[in-house]
Amino acid sequence: MNTNQIIEQTIAFVKKTLEGAEGGHDWFHIERVYNTTLELSKHENVDPLVVRLGALLHDIADSKFHNGDETVGPQLAKEFLTSIQVPIAEIMKVIDIIENISFKSSLKTNEPSEMRKKPSLELQVVQDADRLDAIGAIGIARAFNYGGFKNRALYDPDITPNLAMTKEAYKNSKAPTINHFYEKLLLLKRKMNTASGKKLAAQRHQFMLEYLEQFYAEWEGKL
Repeated sequence: MNTNQIIEQTIAFVKKTLEGAEGGHDWFHIERVYNTTLELSKHENVDPLVVRLGALLHDIADSKFHNGDETVGPQLAKEFLTSIQVPIAEIMKVIDIIENISFKSSLKTNEPSEMRKKPSLELQVVQDADRLDAIGAIGIARAFNYGGFKNRALYDPDITPNLAMTKEAYKNSKAPTINHFYEKLLLLKRKMNTASGKKLAAQRHQFMLEYLEQFYAEWEGKL
């Protein structure tokens, strides 16, 4: 099976698997991340098959929709890639992307820093593409869509953002959506890996700051 056939089958698998998914984590999210990955890859020396498969499968079973189980996605991806005879070496690189791409993986854990391996360039590229989809206009829309999906408040002035979240605290948070800007979205600009990703993130970061200024002004009835 050639690369194009592998990608075509993977796209079909992802579309079918994510039918009816929450709007911020559906096929269109995957498609945007995939297209951004292709653009970022033009400036990096990456394995093209690995980054394409990593982008397509990175959210095949997001743990927050599976009772926090972080093993479902990697296992589902591995089973699928094995079924279409992708070489095991490439499969394991894709699994590494799925297991380590999330924002919560960068939060405080009990694991010593010296035990954490350096992320592959493929992971860095797909991670940047995924993080870019979490900020800017699309990122704002996704945040409020998920907040509505979980029936969370838009904003509560009495609930302050937690700026020192551990991974577990992040996973269990039920804070208002505006808090999510401070607990994640506004932190992503500094966490970008690639030069091209950093440039795009700066633009989207500024848009979010302007949005928040407008939000607070309207909330307080100043306009």
